Amino acid sequence: MTTRDAYSAIRQGAGWIERQDVGRLRLRGKDRLSYLHGLLTNDLESLQPGAGVYAALLTAQGRMITDMHVYELGDAALLTVPLALTERIGDHLDQFIFSEDVQVEEVTGSAAHLGVYGPSAAGAVQPLRTAHNFVLPSSQFGVDGFEVISTHASASDLAMLLNDACAVDMETVEIIRVESGIPRFLVDMTETTIPLEAGIEDRAISMTKGCYPGQEVIIRVLHRGGGRVARRLVGVVLGPEAELPQPRAPLFSGDREIGALTSVVGSRLLARPLALGYVQRDFSAPGTQVEVGTPAKGRTPAVVQTLPVNAAP
Repeated sequence: MTTRDAYSAIRQGAGWIERQDVGRLRLRGKDRLSYLHGLLTNDLESLQPGAGVYAALLTAQGRMITDMHVYELGDAALLTVPLALTERIGDHLDQFIFSEDVQVEEVTGSAAHLGVYGPSAAGAVQPLRTAHNFVLPSSQFGVDGFEVISTHASASDLAMLLNDACAVDMETVEIIRVESGIPRFLVDMTETTIPLEAGIEDRAISMTKGCYPGQEVIIRVLHRGGGRVARRLVGVVLGPEAELPQPRAPLFSGDREIGALTSVVGSRLLARPLALGYVQRDFSAPGTQVEVGTPAKGRTPAVVQTLPVNAAP
């Protein structure tokens, strides 16, 4: 299957991919949700079995340690985190357990995990809704779908049972992620990022919950600073004939360097290069003219793009 066919599968039908990009941590014990509620940016105490929530783990200075998805399974909570950070995050969570009834265990290697996305995903996963599998609602890449997790079957066994779903590759998923304006940790967000800079506050931060590490910084920026941060993550679209720029390529306005790209893809919807990148806040409005630095041609014209992308301009 070509990348174009895989893209159509997710946009118009259902596509599946083995989630080898994430690690998995399982938290057991009766205090697991209240414990996580005190550490993470989102509301965990109200999480019901079979549901999930997106959240961030912050330093006291409001910088990101990681983002994650948390799912309540009924007898445990399952956390999916960037694969490279799994051990570190598990140790971090374990370090802050004192008298709480919580046990942290890495289960990356003991569970199969498929992501199934697209408008037909609900029908595709229907055969997998058994007592041995967890079928959890998801929109991690900007397209509604499901995370299917099983300790009783391999990923290939799960895939064989799907209804009319095509295998897709990470390149395709990345195109859709960038078109949707969804940042990825370790690519578009790092340990220097404040969640407000990446624009994830509507999905990742509860404005009504109690204290968590870094909350004071978040609240101060939101309520005293009017939500103003020094830089913001935006979409950047180049012309249809432009070459695909490099990640981390600098962005300019006139002679002034104003930011840099992070993720770069060839957008199917726009039929031209599209990127995510950070710009100084005065240049973050959609339609702002910028230039992308390139080794071969010096600079290429570009425009700050509204995300998510819905149709070609």
